[in-house]
Amino acid sequence: MGKVTTCYKGDMLFESKLGEHTIVTDVPASMGGKGRAPTPPELFVASLGACVAAFVANYCGQADVDLRDMSVDVTFDKIGNPARLSNFRVLINIPHGDCAAREQAILRVAEHCPVHETIMNVDDIEIALHTQQTVPLPV
Repeated sequence: MGKVTTCYKGDMLFESKLGEHTIVTDVPASMGGKGRAPTPPELFVASLGACVAAFVANYCGQADVDLRDMSVDVTFDKIGNPARLSNFRVLINIPHGDCAAREQAILRVAEHCPVHETIMNVDDIEIALHTQQTVPLPV
């Protein structure tokens, strides 16, 4: 089971440990953020874009599609009640690749990246609280 640990560093700044890597996040200005790092929703959207890009690049690399200047744009809306991100639109840009015969395959590959699959098939997210008075959940 994977694990990411996020620690509060003060002044609404957070540090997440992901294996050997560290990512710092800030919060929106409305919550006291100061634009020092991406917000958690921005990282969520970036993970979708990066995952799609990686799967498409892997497929296209095997198919000898020219990947120079490839990029993935993800746009989204923020909506409320409940507060969430919605209406994701993922645009894969392969400006130098001849993809006409592979367009549907590329789109299928993109849809099978783990982040997209997770968004489309979330079963459950359990949230629990551990304080001095509670017993921690097993890790």
